[in-house]
Amino acid sequence: MTEPFGTRLRRAMDERGPLCVGIDPHASLLAEWGLDDDVAGLERFSRTVVEAVAGRVAVLKPQSAFFERFGSRGVAVLEKSVEEARAAGALVVMDAKRGDIGSTMAAYAESFLHRDAPLFSDALTVSPYLGYGSLKPAVDMAREHGAGLFVLALTSNPEGAEVQHAVRGDGRSVGATVLAHLAAENAGEEHLGSFGAVVGATLGDLSSYDLDVNGPLLAPGIGAQGATPADLPGVFGAAVRNVVPNVSRGVLRHGPDISALRASADRFAEEIRAAVAAV
Repeated sequence: MTEPFGTRLRRAMDERGPLCVGIDPHASLLAEWGLDDDVAGLERFSRTVVEAVAGRVAVLKPQSAFFERFGSRGVAVLEKSVEEARAAGALVVMDAKRGDIGSTMAAYAESFLHRDAPLFSDALTVSPYLGYGSLKPAVDMAREHGAGLFVLALTSNPEGAEVQHAVRGDGRSVGATVLAHLAAENAGEEHLGSFGAVVGATLGDLSSYDLDVNGPLLAPGIGAQGATPADLPGVFGAAVRNVVPNVSRGVLRHGPDISALRASADRFAEEIRAAVAAV
């Protein structure tokens, strides 16, 4: 029987700390590293990040779009990066934000959540804004193959508020409704459920929301977007122990020097441990 993603994630967070490092090879970062904006530069960038931190952080999160822009050769680099990161012991969250209905959603799920797929990842980011029920094929595939989902709920981009904070007829916001669905998915899980939410670390006080979904909370915004590890308890309250803080540029800007990448990741990991332990 396949061990659920939530169980594996809880163990990785306890052993390595909860830090998630993004792999975001956009053109400006490639240039900062002295690399060309081509497949060779993409491969060098991605392999360096994996070599530097996959053996020491809980989660790596490649942003699929930055690989897809190079076509099939870029996707091949992504496949190899996922394989090498998982071989080094990191869990991989594929940041692809897929969202559709019916057979199309099922095909997305099969692409990333089926254990035999070339791009199989431990978890996938998805969008619920065609209705939470549209995610059912992904939920079912994740359960079958021991994978997980991170569902966009309260994102850090300013534009998200017009949808996520909108109030439904029953008086509950859209974001709160997504969180309630996730709590239902994770009901009865003893360690950590496999169905998490994306909640921005830059959003300030979220005490009006019930973030206790018995699952992980992927929290972008640490580092370049302005949030710090010390902000986490104030944003997430009692749910902070289930937070997976994501840092991308804050670590990646120290490349291509492997020692500098590791030192930066270690520094963020220690600051996050200290902030969580203080709660």
